[in-house]
Amino acid sequence: MIKFEKLPYPFIIAGHILITIFMIAFPFLIKVFFYGAIIYFILRLFTSADKNMEVILACCYLSCLEVFLRMNSALFFYEMIKYLVIAFMLAGILLRGFSLKSIPFVFYLLLLVPSIVVASQNIPISESLRKAVAFNLSGPVTLGIVAIYCFQRRISTDRLDEILKLSVGPIVMLMFYLFVVTPDIRDVITDTASNFAASGGYGPNQVATALGIGMFICFVRFLRIKNMWYNVMDITLLLGMTYRGWVTFSRGGVITAFLMIIAVIVTLFILKRSEFRISFLPKLAVIGLGLLLAWGFTSLVTNGLIDKRYANEDAAGRAKSDLSTGRAKLISIEIEAFLENPIAGIGAGQVKYYRAKKDGILAASHNETSRLLSEHGSIGILSLLVLIFTPLIFRLSHKGNIYFYAFLIFWIATINHSAMRIAAPAFFYGLSLLYVFKPKVKKKQKTELESPIIAVA
Repeated sequence: MIKFEKLPYPFIIAGHILITIFMIAFPFLIKVFFYGAIIYFILRLFTSADKNMEVILACCYLSCLEVFLRMNSALFFYEMIKYLVIAFMLAGILLRGFSLKSIPFVFYLLLLVPSIVVASQNIPISESLRKAVAFNLSGPVTLGIVAIYCFQRRISTDRLDEILKLSVGPIVMLMFYLFVVTPDIRDVITDTASNFAASGGYGPNQVATALGIGMFICFVRFLRIKNMWYNVMDITLLLGMTYRGWVTFSRGGVITAFLMIIAVIVTLFILKRSEFRISFLPKLAVIGLGLLLAWGFTSLVTNGLIDKRYANEDAAGRAKSDLSTGRAKLISIEIEAFLENPIAGIGAGQVKYYRAKKDGILAASHNETSRLLSEHGSIGILSLLVLIFTPLIFRLSHKGNIYFYAFLIFWIATINHSAMRIAAPAFFYGLSLLYVFKPKVKKKQKTELESPIIAVA
């Protein structure tokens, strides 16, 4: 069976762009592609000897594809990708087991149970307990299952890089689709609010988050690869994704991507030799210049509104009183719910009903941390501590994953501006738990990566 991650990078990118062109012309092909991908990954899982990689590859690719599929209504049901990630991870656990040291995450999953019991007592009669619980706990449960599977699971740097390389494809599809199907940016950007038209008619927050993942992967590839033509491709894709992320006017995903990039730069500077630190400074300069030019272009096509958006100003240039664009009020109500029910919270999925009683607005939470407080109470605080400290303790003795802090930052930043709407934060949290090791490289073996970066002090 063809292993697409082994193909040359230009083939992967060109192939995804060509597929997207056909999808735009014949929209039914989006579902054909999606279900074909599921079958492909299932066949690989049960026929490959390296089942560890197959599970991680499938889940990474599907997580990066999710926003594009949702945008085009290609999913059988809204949360389908999360359930597919859970299914692949459970299959991997059955086939290859899991580390007994992942018990903290079993404990984390058990901590979610009380909120279901509390919710069964509080949910309005007209509402479905199953739907309310499933919607709000699908993300946390996905995270728990992914963490159990990934914790201390061994994977080589080469394998991880191949997984990330292939996963650029779905985000390139999203970026290309946005360039082709969205209206002229000059026609749709009229204020500094998040813009659905520039986001393909879908949620700007989630679109920017997906593009942010692509920005990060293209950046690390640009930094680490010697091949000049690959460098040109990656810097082009990086700037294209950044531009499309900026014009969504949703800041969370873009800022998160830059935080991930900073985390990798700092990690590499700390771990690598002094001559290596100097060697990639020219590349950082190229990226900086490219981003500066891209910002200038974005400012031009948005008539300066992008500058005002990131300066937290409205279209008239007046400073907005709320930097969080309404999220602070939602969080304050959730904290109020926690203070009223500090032990076990108000129950899974109940905060939107609580908010409706308080201010008459029936809206889901944008912040997973405050949602944990309100719906799970002190038990939610305990579960959050498990999620934060378990990977940090693991990191003390396992420093092979140079993306560790970037993945962890993506998780914590994303859940605090977009909750766990998509599978990506749960999955990339799991990637921070992998035991990443450097494979033995033969002296004459050629590699597209710079060996000094692979080496870990």
